[in-house]
Order: sequence, then structure tokens, then C-alpha cells
Amino acid sequence: MQHEKIKAEDNVSTVMQFVLLGFSDLPSLQGFLFVIFSIMYLIILIGNCLIILITRLDPALHKPMYFFLANFSLLEICYVSVTLPRILFNLWTQDRRISVLSCATQMCFFLMLGATECFLLAVMSYDRYVAICNPLHYPLVMNPTKCSQLAAGSWFSGIPVQIGQTCQIFSLHFCNSNRISHFFCDLPPILKLACGDTSVHELSVYVVAMLFVAFPFMLILASYSRIIVTILKLPTATGRAKAFSTCSSHLVVVFLFFGSATITYLRPKSTHSPGIDKLLSLFYTIVTPMFNPMIYSLRNKDVITALRKLLLKK
Repeated sequence: MQHEKIKAEDNVSTVMQFVLLGFSDLPSLQGFLFVIFSIMYLIILIGNCLIILITRLDPALHKPMYFFLANFSLLEICYVSVTLPRILFNLWTQDRRISVLSCATQMCFFLMLGATECFLLAVMSYDRYVAICNPLHYPLVMNPTKCSQLAAGSWFSGIPVQIGQTCQIFSLHFCNSNRISHFFCDLPPILKLACGDTSVHELSVYVVAMLFVAFPFMLILASYSRIIVTILKLPTATGRAKAFSTCSSHLVVVFLFFGSATITYLRPKSTHSPGIDKLLSLFYTIVTPMFNPMIYSLRNKDVITALRKLLLKK
């Protein structure tokens, strides 16, 4: 018995790769899914690159709001590129193997960029709060130096914590299986493969999620509660509509991203199922980034005007 236990532990320690099951349960749709995901990736790249381009080229968009929007578009490109190329590779080659190091690297970058997105959305809500609630102080408060500091803080604040969490997760022994019921290396399916008591690690996931998801979301709610109160006090309906239109796009993006991410990471482990996890993950990793450029452009007259100028110039 003791010999079998030692042998099992030896096998656990020599796990060198996982298998990303992804969409293997849909064998007849592999080609169709490859085409769909390829189109979605192109839409994400083109849409977000266009936003970055017009915010750089059009002097009318050299404002804090569009500086943060350009950062957000760059983030979306990086965020999607962590998962989508691997999905396309797996669908094209049908080789779903991924080394432990590659899996850990993918998870680490995914978590770091996810934390950046949460904080950047909070910074964007703060920008709208200052613009609407303190318009006279806006140029002074949101000066170029402050904007750069807020953007840099959003990009880099999550790096040490997420590297630590990734190292902690991959220090576990994986004895249940090496088959990941997901299309990328995410926390819930990886934890399911770990043997032994993982309650401490699950608790750390909740704590980090509260810090990087719940805390920015509370800041966003606080900002928008003040914004709504200020808008309702405006004397004219036209003024209220104009003020609300400047932040409605951001609100849509916030609820799309935080809604699906919160359900994924903050619901109990017992309620997790591969199908629901994959559906929710598709929503906040691919679908939302694809619609973000459309949401921001179609609901923003300045962006539409800048885009028309660029296209007519070309």
C-alpha cells in the first residue's frame, strides 16, 4: 500500500502536459468553429486597432477619455491574444496537448490582463465622474501626468499578485486527470484536477477575486451613483441626455464584463460545470471584446466623426 502511494506521487510529479478538451465534444463542428473564431479574432483586431489609430491621429480625441479608451483597446487585443490563437491552433491541428509551463504562462497572462481590465474600467469610470461631477476641475485633475499614472497603475498593479497566485496553483499535485474541460488554462478547471485538499487555494482565489474584481466594481458603482445623482440635477432634458450618453457605452461594457466574470469566479465550486464555465468564459474572453469597439464607436459621435475623417482621407 505504501509502495503504491509513493508510486502515485511519483506519477503526479512527472506530469509534463495537460490536454485542453475545448470543443472536442463537437467533432462535426471543428471546421465551422475555426472559421467563426477566426472571423471574431479579425473583428477584434481590426476594431480595436482602428480605435487606437483614430485616437492617436485625430487631435479632437486627444482627451483623457480617449486616452483611456486607446489603452482599453490595446488591452483587449492583448487579452484576447492570450486565448484565441491557442483555440484556433487546437481546432486546426486537433492537437490539444499543452505543456505545464505553457499552461501556467497562459493562465498568468490571462489573470494579469484580466486584473488590468478591471482596474482600467474603474479608472475610466473615475474619469467620467470627474468630467460630469467636477467639470471645472477636470483639466487640472485629469492632467496628462495623472492619466499616465492611472493607466500605468492599471497595467502593472496586478502583476506580482497574479504571478504569485499562478505559482501557488501550479505547485499543486495533479492526480485526478490531465484533461482540462475548458478551451484555455483557467483557475476553476485547473483546481478540479488537483489532488488533496485545495480549500486554501480556493480561498486565495476568492480573496484575489474580491481584490481585483469586486473592489474595482464597487468603485465603479460608487462613481456612477454620484454621476447619476449629478445628471438628475441638471436643469434640461438635453443636458441630461448628453451627460448620460458620454458614459452609457462604458456602463454597457462594465456590466457585460463584470457580470460574466463575477459568476465565473465568485460562485461556489460545487455549482461549476464545464458547459456553463465554457459558455461564460466565451462571453467575457471573446464575445465582449468583439463588441466593445462597436459599443464605443456606435454610441460616440466623436469617434464616428474621427472614423469618417480617417476613411475619407484614405
